[in-house]
Amino acid sequence: YQDHMSISVKIPPGVDSSDRIRVSGKGEAGIHGGPAGALYVEIELKPHAIFKRDGNDLHCDAPIAFATAVLGGEIEVPTINGRVALKIPAETQTGGLFRIRGKGVKSIRSGRTGDLICRVCVETPVRLNSRQKSLLKEFNQSLEDAQHSPKSTHWLAGLKKFFHDIGGQ
Repeated sequence: YQDHMSISVKIPPGVDSSDRIRVSGKGEAGIHGGPAGALYVEIELKPHAIFKRDGNDLHCDAPIAFATAVLGGEIEVPTINGRVALKIPAETQTGGLFRIRGKGVKSIRSGRTGDLICRVCVETPVRLNSRQKSLLKEFNQSLEDAQHSPKSTHWLAGLKKFFHDIGGQ
């Protein structure tokens, strides 16, 4: 019996945390000089900087520009096999989920490949110059008479109902 020993173990694609890999002949020595048993290596995945894994599906956040969210367009998103184009429809809101089929992890058991699910996050422009700020103020004023903010409109209606309900008690 050795206290420490290094061995190489092939990790097949698609393994997940808590999966075990069996390595024959690398375990404890057998009884009465018998062959060594098997070594079981339990997998623990490190967190990834971009992707979160859920079974065979991968999840990621994808930032999109304000203008792309409003007007629609196309962005590039990372996958484990390179970048792919993702079409963004006009009037996309933060939190919108987009599924890209077959860009997840291939299951080690079934052979099925999961999907990549992108959650878009609309970025607020920063470090605007005075002209950009002026244009944005003019744009904002043009929206005041119409209901162009579905989440705000719904939130304000809920807020009014909330105060009405607690005021009536």
